[in-house]
Amino acid sequence: MIIHSAEFTVSNSNVALCPVTNLPEYAFIGRSNVGKSSLINALTNHKNLAKTSSTPGKTQLINHFLINKEWYITDLPGYGYAKVSKGIKAGWEKMISDFLIKRQNLLYTFVLVDSRHAPQKIDIEFINWLGESQIPFCIVFTKIDKLKKREAIKNIADYRAALLEYWEELPFNFVTSAEKKEGLNEILDFIENSNLVYKP
Repeated sequence: MIIHSAEFTVSNSNVALCPVTNLPEYAFIGRSNVGKSSLINALTNHKNLAKTSSTPGKTQLINHFLINKEWYITDLPGYGYAKVSKGIKAGWEKMISDFLIKRQNLLYTFVLVDSRHAPQKIDIEFINWLGESQIPFCIVFTKIDKLKKREAIKNIADYRAALLEYWEELPFNFVTSAEKKEGLNEILDFIENSNLVYKP
């Protein structure tokens, strides 16, 4: 797939205020500082489409981007570490769960996992919640360029082993680097094929 256009449409904190549309939609979410905004910018070939920051918790709203005027990327707040109050975190969690459960045109949620780290409890819990809630998703391992090949293979294998303690079969996964543009075409091809079979 070639991205011809990518435009910001709306930010909000309420799923009821999200764009009213039958166009297919793909949500991106992960732990704070997982490289989500950088991956979205790399996928769309737009340097500043999604706001990047070295400070975890930069994304605090549901952000919609219309791609090729045919489908949406939705940038969701990260879960986990962020220097905000427990009350604000609870509000984010409700906003995220409401969106993922209620959004009818959401085809897949891409769960971003930092490939540099050992399996994180918060990632495992969120992935298991998606499964229990019957929300279709894929796993995206990020920042693969920060590791040697042997380390990358081991870390990804460790994550798969941790998930297989709960899952009989694992969802599709991608291995990516926003900086080196690795794995991006595979994600775009997956989206393109999903759009082809989507029936609103």
